[in-house]
Amino acid sequence: MRATAAPEEGNRVRLSVEVDEAEVDKAVDATARRLASQMRVPGFRPGKVPRPVLEARLGGASALRQQAISDVLPDLYARAVSDTELDPIAAPEFDLTSGEDAGPLTFDVVVEVRPTVALPGYQGLAVTLPAIEVTDGDVDSQIDRLREQSGELTAVGRAARDHDYVTIDLHGTRAHGEDLDVEDYLYEVGSGSDVPGLDDQLRGAKPGDILQFNAELTSPSEASASEPGEDAPGPAADSSVTFRVLVKDVKEKQLPEPTDEWASEASEFDTLEELRTDLSKRLRQVKIVQAQLALRERALEAVVGLVEEEPPDSLVDEETQERLHDLGHRLEASRMTLDQFIEASGRSKDELIAEIRKEAVRDVRADLALRALADAEGIEVTDEELDVAVEEIAEQAKSSVTEVRQRLERSGRLAAVRSGRRKAKALSWLLDHVELLDEDGNPVSRDDLRTQVGGSEPGGTPAVDAAGESPTEDEAGERGSKDVQVEDQPAEAGS
Repeated sequence: MRATAAPEEGNRVRLSVEVDEAEVDKAVDATARRLASQMRVPGFRPGKVPRPVLEARLGGASALRQQAISDVLPDLYARAVSDTELDPIAAPEFDLTSGEDAGPLTFDVVVEVRPTVALPGYQGLAVTLPAIEVTDGDVDSQIDRLREQSGELTAVGRAARDHDYVTIDLHGTRAHGEDLDVEDYLYEVGSGSDVPGLDDQLRGAKPGDILQFNAELTSPSEASASEPGEDAPGPAADSSVTFRVLVKDVKEKQLPEPTDEWASEASEFDTLEELRTDLSKRLRQVKIVQAQLALRERALEAVVGLVEEEPPDSLVDEETQERLHDLGHRLEASRMTLDQFIEASGRSKDELIAEIRKEAVRDVRADLALRALADAEGIEVTDEELDVAVEEIAEQAKSSVTEVRQRLERSGRLAAVRSGRRKAKALSWLLDHVELLDEDGNPVSRDDLRTQVGGSEPGGTPAVDAAGESPTEDEAGERGSKDVQVEDQPAEAGS
């Protein structure tokens, strides 16, 4: 078999394939044996039907040959794709040009292939990372959070203001006659109630005040009375409610003084200074992990920004369908249908698909960019590295390496595994070579991004592995103290 490839318009390629007559004859023989074993002809045992009888049953020798060509065509196409090193991304269009009845077989295949994009200036990319230095203010915020946890509410003789806690009885009447009642509800003023306008009414209120006002509520849930300490009630969608609120008391939270005695009670440390030192270390680890996340996200964003070509619709459609399929599986595990999920999310099906498609476009562009980067830098995956990848898949699947490799080869997915590992290596190259800057434009050393938290080793690469996986912020913020936990800093990874 001989195959040649020539470019066509619109990112398509025409494969011209020629198959020797001897090879076609072998395919005809194989089809004849298969049909003979399946066909039931009176007077002949299965598999012993003579060729002339078989041909007569099918409609002649030409019909048998055409069936054999149909059987072997997918394999011939796969071999032609491999020989010409094409990367198809859509279903092929076949055109038999000669040999359908006799002689050598020739056919053309027009197929859309994955585009090769340009990455001008990829070697000069720079990304800005969030600060990893811990300030006294950062530690003070953590100390204040711990003090909040052990604070006590004390009644005050003044009007309520933001961050005060008020105990209220709330009665609401809907336009269609249903009522809701909440008694002894402890509420923090300014925390943002589900009842519009409640905070404005409570600011300046005193014990004994009775407040009356109307509000338009759009919560999707039905109104239900909440016990003290639960979330504020949320009446039905698009309902007008008249509220009457009795303010029973106003309290403010008295925080303990940050002393050694308090530190020993609130944590495993004997002194406030020891607690502050430990918090500072933990905060730095969290900030480093966030910077690592930012490095990955912003480096990818930067290299994707170099891609000017629009991704093919076929790739975007495939990625969109895969995302919808994965979403359906996750919902099924939660015993929820897609329609129920759409209804609960408050979006239409078209809006959900549009959102998923937008994410698919982003991921396809990233895929093309990493492939282009691997091409530009000559990044390849060795057979040994592919073996390691297959072993990892087998371990996750709790199956043997031989069985997993055979399945991958039969399904044609082994090349995808190699491609995925190649893109991972390209991402690793990008993370190692992109210029790092702080928010003031000063260079950042990669040594500053190394930490043992989340699984990376001192002197190793940042805790973002080659496949782009990163430690969670929970892992990064785990503490060794018995009660104290570092509150995650605001994420700035751009995810």
